[in-house]
Amino acid sequence: MSLSPMPWLRRAADKAAAEALGPAITDIYEYAPPHPQNAIDLLPGWNHAFPPEMKLNAGPGFMYEDPRIHWAVSKFGSLDGARVCELGPLEGSHTWLLERLGARRIDAIEANKTAYLRCLVTKEIHGMRRARFHLGDFVRGLAEPQYYDLIIACGVLYHMTDPLLLLERMAARTPAIYLWTHYFDEQEMPPGDPRRGAFRSPEGGEEVVAKGELAGVEMTLHLRSYHQAWKNSKYCGGPIDRHFWLEKEQLIAALRALGFNQLSFADEQPDHPNGPAFSLFARRV
Repeated sequence: MSLSPMPWLRRAADKAAAEALGPAITDIYEYAPPHPQNAIDLLPGWNHAFPPEMKLNAGPGFMYEDPRIHWAVSKFGSLDGARVCELGPLEGSHTWLLERLGARRIDAIEANKTAYLRCLVTKEIHGMRRARFHLGDFVRGLAEPQYYDLIIACGVLYHMTDPLLLLERMAARTPAIYLWTHYFDEQEMPPGDPRRGAFRSPEGGEEVVAKGELAGVEMTLHLRSYHQAWKNSKYCGGPIDRHFWLEKEQLIAALRALGFNQLSFADEQPDHPNGPAFSLFARRV
């Protein structure tokens, strides 16, 4: 003998009826038919888009075919069999591209908890099989004895409170590094340039310059503030409002001193709205 559902149970299956039980019930269930968009909508602050043929609404940035990553791989050579570490994947668009380009294994390390969850959604939607996303601090992660054929650090160096430590640890873990980064340049961003405003404290104080050393190279570090950008759900900077930008020529000299004797450059953007930027591929031969 089978029992027919009671009428009140049928009604409770509808969202409208469930709302009568209170938001604590309705907020933890999805009532639309199963669809990838449901998972995207679950998490706020998407920065990256999915391919248009997928008809999904996420962020504005078309990073799944980012020419910077294609350039980096062209300098590295075939990724077949390569183990790659990606620092700060944000939402996994570059990770998906690296997998499609043939990487054998990708360890993508993300410290932002919501961004990490967005990466998992992206992984599920694209069905990635050779990428693993790890929640944690990649500077601390690189202290572990893990070795990679290539480390990708696209858009992370200028968010570091200690960029010199990151560079040192990257150099100890791989013979090949790709960086896309902003940098400080007095000529390209002179006093009076609106972009210099972020190098003052939110209270309008003086610019702060620190000195450091990496592999025997003296480094000048320029303190920059996020100016409360973290209040936006799309925020993808670091966890501390104290990050330092390096100077381009000193960065290049330090990488050479760390043993990277083949360097290539691309994507020179001295007029980038957030500050001068460029791509750098470095290999130790």
